[in-house]
Amino acid sequence: MPGPTVGPAGDTSTTTSATTATDRGGTGRATVAVLGGLVALGPLTTDLYLPGLPDIAQELAADPAAVQLTLTFSMFGVASGQLLFGPLSDRFGRRPPLLAGLALFTLASVVCAIAPSLTVLIVARFVQGAAGSAGLVIGRAVARDRFQGVAMLRFLASIALISGLAPILAPIVGAQLMRFTSWRGTFGALTALGLLLTLVAFGALRETLPPHARNGGGVGAALRTMGGLLRDLPFLGVALTSAFAYGALFGYISGSSTVLQHVYRVSPQTYSLLFGANSLAIVVMTQLNGRVLAKRFTARALMLAALGTAVAAGAVLVLTTTVWDSGLLGFCPPLFVMMGSMGVLLPNTAAQALSLVEPPAAGTASALLGTGNFLSGAVVAPLSSLGGKPSAVLLAVVVLACGVLATVTYLTLCRAPKAQTDDS
Repeated sequence: MPGPTVGPAGDTSTTTSATTATDRGGTGRATVAVLGGLVALGPLTTDLYLPGLPDIAQELAADPAAVQLTLTFSMFGVASGQLLFGPLSDRFGRRPPLLAGLALFTLASVVCAIAPSLTVLIVARFVQGAAGSAGLVIGRAVARDRFQGVAMLRFLASIALISGLAPILAPIVGAQLMRFTSWRGTFGALTALGLLLTLVAFGALRETLPPHARNGGGVGAALRTMGGLLRDLPFLGVALTSAFAYGALFGYISGSSTVLQHVYRVSPQTYSLLFGANSLAIVVMTQLNGRVLAKRFTARALMLAALGTAVAAGAVLVLTTTVWDSGLLGFCPPLFVMMGSMGVLLPNTAAQALSLVEPPAAGTASALLGTGNFLSGAVVAPLSSLGGKPSAVLLAVVVLACGVLATVTYLTLCRAPKAQTDDS
């Protein structure tokens, strides 16, 4: 989507270079594997220890509700950490902040594993989430450094193929670990993973932002860049569209377990299969989007199709939980379609947002994009359980509302130029 491009000082200029489908450095399987592992670190950090929550409450003599704060503060850490590591990567290059974040993640994982109290564990989880966010934010910035247009989408699709499996496998791996070790052992596994990724990133990931292209300013320059991005309506529109789409995703993730198991009475095994199927829908559509659809359709056409599909699926979901009341058979198919649309929405919003900035501002742009996504998820997640009891209707309304907000935002703030014929 051609438009005003935000530079490192927060200024805007008109450019079309961001829309060219080029690869500046060659894909590199090592880079894809490393960045895929870094992005997967987030869901692994979130989900791997979840089977051990009851044991944490028992061993640390804490209330189960208080133990949930270890998850909440981890998410806040991921959201806030991106605002730190994104601008740092624009100032010092991608490698130093990434390696520092990974090293800090490893140390925080050690503290989690030996935490003597819940308070220490909560603080360590916040630091762990913030440090782990370096991979998320810098991974997107590296994509902007090296690729443009369709090439960027293909690269993001390759990363998503790896990272998309993490939410599916993490609970399974965590449950298996709990058969052989305690909850402290799961954090020991994260420590080992952090150390491994640090060593691999150090050896395999080269610098993608050369010194002459970096943002030479300090905190003031970073704030000016953020201000320029937030004043740029096309970027703001794409970022908000992404945030609302993530709201629908987190609303589903937070509410589907209780709705499926307590409202529709499915077994934990059946729930895991349904959750895995929906996760697989996201992964498959992400690959299809990056490798096939992006070559045949403009980015705007794909966005509008995905948004329309999400809204239609949300509307059907509301109808099947209210007017038609068709049970599990009416609940699962539209939810599956909704999650599939996320596989087109999320990579396209990321690619469009990053295409609107120059590489020296890509880290800051990636930080704003990721922070908005996670803050939206943190706000929306509790909505699907308002009233203290699971409700399929409430979950349906939440995902529909987020889909509608994403569509209205995109149509309002991301209008195509009159003479534009290719958005990709």
